[in-house]
Amino acid sequence: DGDRLYVTTSNGSIACLGTDGELIWQKEFGKEWGGRMMSGWGFAESVLVDGDVAVCTPGGVDAMMVALDKKSGREIWKCEAPEIGDGGKDGAGYGSVVVSNGAGVKQYVQMTGRGVIGVRAKDGKFLWGYNRVANTTANIPDAVVSGDHVFCASGYGTGSALLKLVKSGNAVKAEEVYFLDGNKLQNHHGGMILHDGHIYLGHKHNGGDPVCIEMMTGEVKWHCKDPVGDKSACVTYADGHLIYRYQSGELALVEATPQAYRLKGSFKPDYQERESWAHPVVAGGRLYLREQDKLMCYEL
Repeated sequence: DGDRLYVTTSNGSIACLGTDGELIWQKEFGKEWGGRMMSGWGFAESVLVDGDVAVCTPGGVDAMMVALDKKSGREIWKCEAPEIGDGGKDGAGYGSVVVSNGAGVKQYVQMTGRGVIGVRAKDGKFLWGYNRVANTTANIPDAVVSGDHVFCASGYGTGSALLKLVKSGNAVKAEEVYFLDGNKLQNHHGGMILHDGHIYLGHKHNGGDPVCIEMMTGEVKWHCKDPVGDKSACVTYADGHLIYRYQSGELALVEATPQAYRLKGSFKPDYQERESWAHPVVAGGRLYLREQDKLMCYEL
């Protein structure tokens, strides 16, 4: 954001640095807000910088989500974590906050240990929660927002759902439009892309079958059952195409169309050590791939 970088660390803190590497401010999730993860892996979200605030998810009982002044780190508000159901576990999940204006209310939507929640942006008021999509191991994918709708999914056999946000007096409620069980559609990790009314993702727990569904109906448009790589797949979008990156290292270029699965090419990068889980990044005509502690850059 300008000349500043905002990051959450895996051991549980949010930090603001200058692009020259200078540490400007830092807050520890545990010390400040009693933060915790739903399970044993480290914190994994990306900070949301929205106007003058930096928003993150410590996962504390009294501070599931917090908004901080992005210049100083001063707390502006915090949102507690009310009961939304028995599924999942208390604490933060592994997704990142996204912005929605559903039902005419600006809000921050996040996948937590208990499922998806909506928090009013101006003051941190808890608006709604949806528990059915939560599992007890790790709720990972970011929610996908479009107008008054929120699409969410998780792995471990759980499934996916489309929600509609509806104004209810001074409140907002989330109504389930449909739910797809894990056999039909789930995303373990690697994320989901919304493009022209369709969602593209890697389907299956610990798998990455490329799948396209129509967001508003849940109809599967195509499903490739023989992907070029093994296990989970991260996905990004650029210039009408999807780039899938598999845990085994392979990358696939797929046309972003609901008409059919069209593989345009694939390759395996020069370096692959363990699980290739980091999302591919496209910027300035180049493809950036992190593999453990190494970074590769390819000319597209």
